Amino acid sequence: MIPRSVLFGNPQKASARISPNGKWLSFLAPVDGILNVWVAPVDDLSQAKPVTADKLRDIRGHQWAYTGEHILYSQDKEGDENFHMYATNVATGETTDLTPLEKVRARVQDISHKFPEELLVGINDRNPQFHDIYRVNLITGERQLIQENEGVAAYVTDDDFRVRFAFNYTSEGGQVLLKAKTEEGSDSATGWEEFIRVGPEDAMTTYPSGFDKLSQVLFMQDSRDRDTAALFAMDLSTGESTLVAEDPKADVGSVMVHPTEKNIQAVGFTFSRTEWTILDESIRADFEYLKSVEDGEMIITSRTLDDTLWTVAFVLDDGPVKFYLYDSTKKQARFLFSSRDDLDQYSLVKMHTPVIKSRDGLDLVSYLSLPAQSDTDGDGRPESPLPLVLDVHGGPWARDGWGFNSSHQWLANRGYAVLNVNYRGSTGFGKNFINAANREWSGKMHDDLIDAVNWAVDEGIAQRDKVAIMGGSYGGYATLVGLTFTPEVFACGVDIVGPSSLVTLLENVPPYWFSFMPIMKQRLGDVETEAGREELLKLSPLTYVDRIQRPLLIGQGANDPRVTQLEADQIVEAMTAKNIPVSYVLYPDEGHGFSGEHNRMSFNAVTEAFLAEHLGGRYEPVGNDFEESSLHVPVGADGVPGVAGALPDDRKQMPMKKDESASE
Repeated sequence: MIPRSVLFGNPQKASARISPNGKWLSFLAPVDGILNVWVAPVDDLSQAKPVTADKLRDIRGHQWAYTGEHILYSQDKEGDENFHMYATNVATGETTDLTPLEKVRARVQDISHKFPEELLVGINDRNPQFHDIYRVNLITGERQLIQENEGVAAYVTDDDFRVRFAFNYTSEGGQVLLKAKTEEGSDSATGWEEFIRVGPEDAMTTYPSGFDKLSQVLFMQDSRDRDTAALFAMDLSTGESTLVAEDPKADVGSVMVHPTEKNIQAVGFTFSRTEWTILDESIRADFEYLKSVEDGEMIITSRTLDDTLWTVAFVLDDGPVKFYLYDSTKKQARFLFSSRDDLDQYSLVKMHTPVIKSRDGLDLVSYLSLPAQSDTDGDGRPESPLPLVLDVHGGPWARDGWGFNSSHQWLANRGYAVLNVNYRGSTGFGKNFINAANREWSGKMHDDLIDAVNWAVDEGIAQRDKVAIMGGSYGGYATLVGLTFTPEVFACGVDIVGPSSLVTLLENVPPYWFSFMPIMKQRLGDVETEAGREELLKLSPLTYVDRIQRPLLIGQGANDPRVTQLEADQIVEAMTAKNIPVSYVLYPDEGHGFSGEHNRMSFNAVTEAFLAEHLGGRYEPVGNDFEESSLHVPVGADGVPGVAGALPDDRKQMPMKKDESASE
């Protein structure tokens, strides 16, 4: 049995990055259990030391400023998603909060090698619905407003830090790209003219994606007059567009751009697996060499400005991510580290890539893992049917992909087949696939999941009476739909931060979602009309609580700004009122998902005991996984083996909310 600590504990090292000047290597690694940024001289990783000192929440990502001496990263508080931008001087370890404002969400708009000590940051301090653009000095923290947001979703800026376009959604769920009118010597727009208008059918697959070196060519991902989004280059002086790269089965995915010349060098497309189209012959030898270094899929994670050094990650399905430093002049790669050395002692399973047909003929790109020794010939079919966990991704406008997946390895190790399905509405497969999900929450989107379950049963993979449904966000909603709309299909369900009512979901979105709401109205429903609310209630699991027949586990973060605690509270209350059993796990210091290592470990301890009770797999006892977590189980602690006995009594009550504590 692979310990949960190995599968879900923080990585030993992750996210290797090279500084633009080639002097430093950075990566994420724990300091007293919390992920922080470490930096080492490029030629001596043994001299690495932590340069950040976050003691409360993991730093999940970072990048180098073009000074070559500063790390940039973002951080929120207890999952509230009000992110601040920070800059850390790697020589002194001094960290500056570049956006020291309360209840404000900051986001990087742009960085440019032309202005190494500055960056553009979007901040919604003036109006929480819209982000103004500020020019921020990362040395002094000084901020200068360069574009006051007049009511648009986003701006497009170039390497000269000029505001070139504004992007907004139209009332009918389409989008419009507005071209800036500027005065000579000014970086901000003084007016706008309509440049491109896109209908609702293309609104999620057509958008700008950068400029060439001279900012005279706009690169666009565009699905108009086609299905999959291709990459085009538009000459801004003539308006003429030229096709750069396309794939008949997949939208544009990764785009590799030269760090200073800004030409498109390669484009990645992902149907089941990622395939690269090389456009710049100067990198073909680099790609051919790197293919020989490791199996798996290659990701270029950073490059020096002179393009001599790259950091490269290799993603495997049956092993940790491996990071290399690549010298493009010598065509040599030097191994840096893997994300987890402690995985090497365990037998990990392969991930299969079946494509399942929906009942109306759509291709559902899926990912399947099976327990070791259950499939001796490796054909993706076990010798006998197994209990199955259907793991549904969130979004829904996102997708599952191939590669190392902790949940797959965990569940397969416990004796289950594990299946991810890219149901209609998942991104990356063309606009028709996304648009097929319009107004189909709990409808055809759920049919796709049922079709996948039936396929797994028909193929001899799954036992009909031993199928669980599990997922986060939309996947949590899908879990609740599974237990209410198709109550006899699933043996049990695990809902993680999933909405129970689409009405209350849409009534409680964060203010900065305002610009995106026409898309929600077009693709989900209209909460602003009585008829629209009635339709949304028909799609809501909360409406059908009395249909629930099978065990349900719910996990929620109290500070979730997207799917608020109300979503979990109201379905738990409704089930309790009808004497329908439910187990409810609540974290007072988490948001949309469980970021903290100890919280993540504790929830998975509860989950695997719950699954073992209802699917019959094995599980690792809770042990001390609850001790350093904030886990509360206010309802149904007795419904999961080992949970009630491992919890003190005060953790079996609803945690006090911050505004309920007068002493604070």
